[in-house]
Amino acid sequence: MASSGEEPKSGSPGRAGTGTEPAPTADAAQLDTAEDFEVLEEEEEEEDLSELPPLEDVGRPPAPPRGDTQPSEQGREQAAEDPQEWLDVLGSGLLKKKTLVPGQGVDTRPHKGQDVTVRLKATLEDGSVVEENPALTFTLGDCDVLQALDLCVQLLEMGETALIVSDAKYCYGAQGRSPDIPPNATLTLEVELLAARDAPDLELLSGKEKIELANRKRERGNFFYQQADYVLAINSYDIALKIISSSSKVNFSPDEEAELLDVKVKCLNNLAASQLKLDHYEAALKSCNLVLEHQPGNIKALFRKGKVLAQQGEYREAIPILKAALKLEPSNKTIHAELSKLVKKHADQKNVETEMYRKMLGNPSAAGAPGKCKDKLPWSIPWKWLFGATAIALGGVALSVVIAARN
Repeated sequence: MASSGEEPKSGSPGRAGTGTEPAPTADAAQLDTAEDFEVLEEEEEEEDLSELPPLEDVGRPPAPPRGDTQPSEQGREQAAEDPQEWLDVLGSGLLKKKTLVPGQGVDTRPHKGQDVTVRLKATLEDGSVVEENPALTFTLGDCDVLQALDLCVQLLEMGETALIVSDAKYCYGAQGRSPDIPPNATLTLEVELLAARDAPDLELLSGKEKIELANRKRERGNFFYQQADYVLAINSYDIALKIISSSSKVNFSPDEEAELLDVKVKCLNNLAASQLKLDHYEAALKSCNLVLEHQPGNIKALFRKGKVLAQQGEYREAIPILKAALKLEPSNKTIHAELSKLVKKHADQKNVETEMYRKMLGNPSAAGAPGKCKDKLPWSIPWKWLFGATAIALGGVALSVVIAARN
């Protein structure tokens, strides 16, 4: 986050390598956009999403210039000479920090929530430089940058220069960053802490600044969604929503209010998508309902709400919601497929319930009972009843004869 509140331009050094997104993947096409309709399918369901346009344009900026391909030889030599001075940040050996140039004391370390500015140089194991930024500014603790950087800068003293060696888990993971960072790549970061200051007061931000800041957090959430890190994606969307919902001492124009609402709806839709990925159905339902409070005809929110209710087995409630979404977009094949599937599941559910009630009432299914007397009329009298009636009549006559004889 730039402390000035201005949005860094695509491809600018301030964003490359730390907050940029990799090339869009299958999941990248499942983020919210205001232009095209796209819906989120559960990973375990094998449905054709080929007809769906992309949700959010989250393509990353062009790769930064390669520049000098040699790493900091002095830093590497010191690290090799003094291995005992490495700090195992997380205790797992996957993230290590080593001081190259001491800072101004522990009291000068930055705190979470502050805006920090660092000088950054990132290299691969073969020495290729993939990132150089003389003044990268971000909010500490908001996951605006690589986790390795976010975690270790908290340990830097003002003016300190450190070497950080990080496993891919805390950098670009299994996907990497095309074209310069391969999958599962270990990165070495040379970082110098230049400045730390309190973040700007949200109440004093202009409408434009608040929109840009919220969008920046949302885009970071999109990056984590692409990386399949849905927990961190939710964290970024939540931060964006808090920024949008924060009180303000500045008057916004109607256009700015409308744009803030648009960003809020995008964040809520993407939040619901992430919550669905984690099977947090109640939370996802709440997010969808919040979207529908603002935009009752939001197709994505209707579709996801239907999906949530279906996952909870509430087919009776889910079907009308999907029908409403389909009415808004009759040509959407995904809604058609989902609705057809739910109608079938609902019919099967009713059949199961009907059979269960029959068994509970001691009335087994007629299908299992053998057919009897199918050729008889409804008023025909069974022969057993006729025989019994005749026997009773004869017995009555005999009794009358005996009584008469006695008299």
